[in-house]
Amino acid sequence: MRLFPGLRASNFRITSRKTAGYNCIAWVAGVTDEWWEFSHGYPWPNARREPSVAAAVEVFTGLGFEKCDSADVEPEWEKVAIYGDDQGYTHAAKQLNSGHWSSKLGKLEDIEHKRLDDLIEGDYGQVRQVMRRRKRLAANAMNGPKE
Repeated sequence: MRLFPGLRASNFRITSRKTAGYNCIAWVAGVTDEWWEFSHGYPWPNARREPSVAAAVEVFTGLGFEKCDSADVEPEWEKVAIYGDDQGYTHAAKQLNSGHWSSKLGKLEDIEHKRLDDLIEGDYGQVRQVMRRRKRLAANAMNGPKE
């Protein structure tokens, strides 16, 4: 909670132990055994290798997501949010069926948080893009291609 002042005991819960085995981008893509990063030597499928929000959008576009304007729950859609600041993308979160969000905090834990805004007071900047894909496609593309 020190890292993210918007988190309060009442608006999030820890859902996994700390691990350096995967990060937020991989977690949102459904991968829990790889660290996805634009740097060479790491998987970064379907996108140019740069730290931009646009490159993160390309990763998820390659997994079947499309840009959308709303983070509201739509039962037939799986949604992801890409955070960023002036330097580029900083984080990604995925929406749960409940409407809450799931985030992997770097090498720290996975958490469930109620709102996207719960993380914007920390190092993650603002939500720069929300994306969605039909849930029927999610099962086929969730694990993403390996590099």
